[in-house]
Amino acid sequence: MVKIVGIAGSLRSGSYSQQALQIAAQRVAALGAEVEILDLRTMNLPFCDGGDDYSDYPDVARLSQTVKEADGLILVTPEYHGSVSGVLKNALDLMGFEELDGKVAGLISILGGQPNSNALNDLRVIMRWVHAWVIPEQVAIGQAWKAFGEDGKLLDQKLSERFDNFAQSLVENTRKLRGVS
Repeated sequence: MVKIVGIAGSLRSGSYSQQALQIAAQRVAALGAEVEILDLRTMNLPFCDGGDDYSDYPDVARLSQTVKEADGLILVTPEYHGSVSGVLKNALDLMGFEELDGKVAGLISILGGQPNSNALNDLRVIMRWVHAWVIPEQVAIGQAWKAFGEDGKLLDQKLSERFDNFAQSLVENTRKLRGVS
């Protein structure tokens, strides 16, 4: 069985990034994958200092081990100043090739303004640098306050279909690239 780990790079309560991650995780699970979400809001992670001794932070070991055991990733970032959130970048910086090499990743960005691919492109470069495989389907949700209902569900059918396509691609490509049934 394919194991997917989801991480959202937002610490905000009521975060649209967290809502998008929940939707993506549900769609992926509906396709038969095991899904685990690592909630960075509940983890005590230090700023990456370029070293490799984070023994004072057990959540770094938890992050590392959970990602290491996964076949694929769902990474969701709010777009801050045209790029990836510092929270998500820091979590990725606390890991390296041992955790991320060969992982299949699906990327989602959340924007307050019009949808674009700035954060997604930057995240794609980061993942390529650590030898991960990023699926071609990606989701950029612009004007996020209009995209979700009060219940956290998507309001737009076309956007919902994009999540379906995203989930299908992530599960299928993870199975192929990781050799998992």
